[in-house]
Amino acid sequence: MAWDYTETMIDKKHIMIDPDVMGGKPVIKGTRVPVQVVVGALAGGMSVTEVCKEYRLRLEDVQAALAYAAEVLAEEKVHALPH
Repeated sequence: MAWDYTETMIDKKHIMIDPDVMGGKPVIKGTRVPVQVVVGALAGGMSVTEVCKEYRLRLEDVQAALAYAAEVLAEEKVHALPH
């Protein structure tokens, strides 16, 4: 099931999905910064402070990006393959 604002507790004022913005990828609302970039920067070793400064985001934006990523992963179905 795809992520849907009506089915989640994630704060809608921080994450936006619009086909006309970044090809419909989820972005931080009011920016063109994809959630994927925020999560990738953190995974790559940047601190939250560095991410905020680099992409001109607020702490709440970064937290919303992480919450969105967690929500998507929670909905993902994984099927184990036999060895």
